[in-house]
Amino acid sequence: MLNIFARASVSRVTDPIGAALVRAGLTPNAMTLIGTAGALGCALVFLPSGMLLWGTFTVCGFVMLDLLDGAMARARGSTPFGAVLDATCDRLVDGALFAAIAWWAMAAGHERIAVAALISLVLAQVISYVKARAEASGFTSADGGLIERAERLIIALAGTGLQGFGVPFAVELSQWLLVALSAITLVQRLVRVARSAAAGCS
Repeated sequence: MLNIFARASVSRVTDPIGAALVRAGLTPNAMTLIGTAGALGCALVFLPSGMLLWGTFTVCGFVMLDLLDGAMARARGSTPFGAVLDATCDRLVDGALFAAIAWWAMAAGHERIAVAALISLVLAQVISYVKARAEASGFTSADGGLIERAERLIIALAGTGLQGFGVPFAVELSQWLLVALSAITLVQRLVRVARSAAAGCS
């Protein structure tokens, strides 16, 4: 949903920065790899060790680079490989974040949170897969839904950040909220694909 309502506003800020980075000689793929490596490292180092605030703020910072690589691709021209690399790196960051939350939860004895985080991880990957597989099959209406990647990251990192500030149950509530919203989104995408398939067969 944020992709629909916030994309234009964000682009007005990031596009000039992206163009400047391209003029400086940095490529979109390099920015993608820098952001991914930083997010992976910070998620897997800080969150499992209980440094929730450090993990939240550093992962947020590196995830913001994902906005810049898109702006750089628009300035320089996107490539098919760049799109595949960006999508692959997004899945790696999502997996590392939820795995790190589950790791922290298991180490702290919060089994319910670990279960919710692992379910969120699986649903996030399947939601993205449905879109990719549907588009490969020629369907064009498999995106959108109640929450997409941006919303998932905001909810997950809001939970870790609030917990880091001492708000009890913040991570647990955020993860179970993600489970519910992600399940709804998955169903929404499958329904859209089914309708597209039915329309194509009629």
